[in-house]
Amino acid sequence: MKIAIIGADGQLGSDFVKILDGNNVFPLFYPDFDIIKPERTKNILSQLSLEFVINTAAFHRVDECEDDPVSAFEVNALAVRNLSLICQELDLVLVHFSTDYVFDGKKETPYEEEDPPHPLNVYGVSKLAGEYFVRTILKSFFLIRTCGLYGEAGCWGKGSNFVDTVISLGKKNDPIRIVNDQTVTPTSTAELALRIKELIQTQHYGLYHLTNEGQCTWFEFAETIFSLIGKSPKLLPVDSDSYGARALRPSYSVLENRNAKKVGLSEFSHWKDALKQYLKKKGYIQN
Repeated sequence: MKIAIIGADGQLGSDFVKILDGNNVFPLFYPDFDIIKPERTKNILSQLSLEFVINTAAFHRVDECEDDPVSAFEVNALAVRNLSLICQELDLVLVHFSTDYVFDGKKETPYEEEDPPHPLNVYGVSKLAGEYFVRTILKSFFLIRTCGLYGEAGCWGKGSNFVDTVISLGKKNDPIRIVNDQTVTPTSTAELALRIKELIQTQHYGLYHLTNEGQCTWFEFAETIFSLIGKSPKLLPVDSDSYGARALRPSYSVLENRNAKKVGLSEFSHWKDALKQYLKKKGYIQN
C-alpha cells in the first residue's frame, strides 16, 4: 500500500507513521503541505503514485472556532471538499476524521453511525459539513468519528493532550478544576491507528465510530490518571457553565463502534487499559 499521511507530525498522524512503517508511507507536514491550497495539494499528491490518503488535518481548537468560524470552515469543510475532489480525480481512497461533537448529547446511550447528527458548536458544524462533502463526492472512503483523543506526540496546535496536561498541573500543588458533566470515551491514538490499519486493508468503505470501550466524565478520567500514577492532587469537579468555555459541548458523546463490530474489526480495549498502556509508555508508571 502506498499511503500519504496529512498532518504526519500530529498526535494521530505520528502514530500512523510508526504503525504503517514498512508500507510505502509518505508523511506530509504543515506548512509545507497545506490542505487549504488545493492546487499545491493536487500537485504533490499526483506525484506520489498513491492508493490512500489519510487526512488528520483539522482546525480543532473548539473555542477558537467560535471566534473564527471562517477558518474553521476553510479547514474542516472547504479544504475537505477540495481534497475529496482531488481523491476522486486521482482514484485515491480517502481516510478522513470527524468527531463526536457532531452530536448534541441528548441521547443517553452510545451514539451509533445511523443516529442523526445535531452539533452544538461551530467546530461540530464545520466537521459535519466536511463529512457531507466526503460522502457526496467519493464512493471509496473511510470516514471515522472518534472521541477524546490522546497520543504521545501531543495535539498539534495545542502542544499537549489531556493526560499530559493534568499530570503537569498536578505538579503545581494548586487545585485543578475539571468538568464533571460531559461524558466521553478517552481514546488512545496508538490503538486507533492500529484499528484503521486493519480497516483499510478491507473494502468495507463507509462511516465508522472508532473509540476505546467504556465511558467516563473528564473529571473521572483525571481521577483515574492520578490513581494509576499514585498521585493525589486536589481535583475540583465543576459543571460546564462554571468552567466557562466559549463553545457548548455535548453532555454525552459516547460512540458505539457498531459498524466496526459488524465487519469483524478487532475490538478496542477498555479506556482504562489503554490509558494504563499510555502511562507506561510515557514513563509515568513502571512496567
